Amino acid sequence: MTPADLIRTDAAHVWHPFTQAMTASEPVPVIAGKGAVLTTADGREILDLISSWWVNLHGHAHPAIAAAIARQAETLEQVIFAGFTHQPAVTLASRLCGLLPDALTKVFFSDNGSTAVEVSMKMALQYARNRGETQRTRYLAFDGGYHGDTVGAMSAGVSSRFFEAWKEMLFPVDVLPVAATWIDDEAVGQREAEALNALEAHLDQHGSQTLAAIIEPLVQGACGMRMHRPQFLRGVVERLRAHGILVIFDEVMTGFGRMGDLFACLKAAVTPDFICLSKGLSGGFLPMAATVTTDAVYDAFRDERLDRAFLHGHSFTANPLGCAAALASLDLLLDPACTAARARIETHHRTVLADRLAGHPLVRRFRVTGTIAAFDVETGDGGYTSSVAPALRESFTRDNLLIRPLGNSVYLLPPYCVTDAQLDRAGDGLERALNSLSPAPQRPAASDMF
Repeated sequence: MTPADLIRTDAAHVWHPFTQAMTASEPVPVIAGKGAVLTTADGREILDLISSWWVNLHGHAHPAIAAAIARQAETLEQVIFAGFTHQPAVTLASRLCGLLPDALTKVFFSDNGSTAVEVSMKMALQYARNRGETQRTRYLAFDGGYHGDTVGAMSAGVSSRFFEAWKEMLFPVDVLPVAATWIDDEAVGQREAEALNALEAHLDQHGSQTLAAIIEPLVQGACGMRMHRPQFLRGVVERLRAHGILVIFDEVMTGFGRMGDLFACLKAAVTPDFICLSKGLSGGFLPMAATVTTDAVYDAFRDERLDRAFLHGHSFTANPLGCAAALASLDLLLDPACTAARARIETHHRTVLADRLAGHPLVRRFRVTGTIAAFDVETGDGGYTSSVAPALRESFTRDNLLIRPLGNSVYLLPPYCVTDAQLDRAGDGLERALNSLSPAPQRPAASDMF
């Protein structure tokens, strides 16, 4: 199929995610990937600086992960996981628990980040019911949080403003503020105190009716890579614990080294009751997710009565190919070379990139956590429909850079194999894009979001 035929057939039959088909540009046909680079059908090489929607840890087509999948496919590609088990799943569950805080001991596999979140919310509700705490009916989430596109995840992420079209489907969730911060933020302490005071006031009134709270720890992704400090996260969890509320960490994006540490919970020295994992779990090769919880939660479901069991599952739960990919990815992640690479990326963000962008008149709130760097573009119309977003995206496309602004927020979240030279190339492209903007560009709204 020629590139032109591919585009025509795509237009005839494919519905793309997060895209307004009426106004969107033609999709880019990609034929190969290697390391941090994607090759298009017309021979261009595009530098992937967002890890292809945050999933790719070690680079495209990494031979170690590809080989692990191929070996597994020769012996067992899939088996029902109700009433059966297999070594790749058991080994993966054991290794995940060995990397997480000691209390997190039980792994429930699923297919993607949204379902990992949905599992945690359903488990939390049934946990309360199984324990006879029927007065606990409320969920708590945090402003700007995005947790996925299933009904429970959408309800928890309603403040992200993505889900207006489905508001009739959603159930009520209490939303509290987050104290977002950035480099050289002198008022962060005051905002943290205000947010924690608001949480305390809410819990004084509703704590005994609240069953679980969910948060993206340290970095809220889709709302613009908003970052908060570990001490703020610890303050939030301490207050929730005081009211017996289960704590869910949505580490779908923050897990597997993105924070510098392997997981945000380790970086913040906080143990949640549930941690939701996906995206980087399989190194970007296959759909895979896990919800990890404690013995205390698991034991509340153990009973002679079937209706007290967790009657939830997915056709491809613990798929052996996905488990094989995840195990190979973990081997790479735990290699000292990967640890050094993540530290190098963070250093480059905090020094070279910060120095290049700090003085730009349109750059506001430059921020870094681990391998993620982000900033806001000064504009008269911030948010996801900001008029700067398509202008920035056009400039990045001309420079063959895969960078997708979140409205007027721009971020880099590269695979760990990215080189300093490639990061310098990204810096060049960021500067050109910013310099191309007029003080208040007026262009059509973005055709897609993140």
